[in-house]
Amino acid sequence: MTYGDPAWRSYILGEQESRKHFEKAFDLGINYFDTADMYSNGVSEEVTGKILREMASRDDYVLASKVFFPVAEGPNRGGLSRKHILAACDASLARLGEDYLDLYQIHRWDPHTPIEETLGALDSLIQAGKVRYLGASSMGAWQFAKALFTADRSQCHRFVSMQNHYNLIYREDEREMIPLCLDQGIGLIPWSPLGRGFLTGRVTRESKGTTPRATGDVYADEMYYREDDYSVLDALIEVSKQRGLKPAQVALAWLYTVPGMVAPIVGASRVEQLDELAAAVEIELTPEEIQQLETPYKPHPLLGHEQPTPRDF
Repeated sequence: MTYGDPAWRSYILGEQESRKHFEKAFDLGINYFDTADMYSNGVSEEVTGKILREMASRDDYVLASKVFFPVAEGPNRGGLSRKHILAACDASLARLGEDYLDLYQIHRWDPHTPIEETLGALDSLIQAGKVRYLGASSMGAWQFAKALFTADRSQCHRFVSMQNHYNLIYREDEREMIPLCLDQGIGLIPWSPLGRGFLTGRVTRESKGTTPRATGDVYADEMYYREDDYSVLDALIEVSKQRGLKPAQVALAWLYTVPGMVAPIVGASRVEQLDELAAAVEIELTPEEIQQLETPYKPHPLLGHEQPTPRDF
């Protein structure tokens, strides 16, 4: 989401600035790139596809996109109807300049379309060779269980991944979603693993920071910055100091202690952040450190299951 059209959001990086991030990613061995049709109203896909085609062979990276939110106005331009899914996939492939997507994800649950219709449309994309695997994002565990059951009953391809809202300051999916995914062999690729910058340690109780993302991210204001969140942040900063690490590194290292974790979705705004974050893969936290990080957490209301409009991003 960080790469695309700066006119869409003040913190978005344009093509030339984004190029440096892709170069660094490949240098670090990162090979999974996640975008969505609604990011920068399609420009994110254009930038991502162009740079990837220039820098690597198609067999050397995994490319994912998403469908649900409208990119343009109109009653048939959003949701998970067969009409919209088929049209949106073709549009995404055209913007990306690709013949197929490795992972195609439903960006939210659509309460207005029968899941049988959605799964049938997605399955037809795999049959047509336009999609290799299917993923889902941000929904109730009962909804995801219904989708998996329906896929089996209908003999459609199942979802293989869940891009859920999960980080040190939002752990509600530990109750049902993550156990379901573990039981069903679903990989976790959570969004906002750093709490939209909250877990980088740059924010305080007095200030949310001065970066374009910190000052322009309205959606973050609705989700974080509770006193309970700051208590977790205090513990994170303390563990980071003890280990001589960056808070963001420890926050990611903690995620890798969670069973089923595959690839947290990070959106770096500075190239040097990628070096810092990639190092988290090698960090091993002790049981005592994990307990110190987890103890301050308090239950939250559900966040991320709602269906925000594109302007919320």
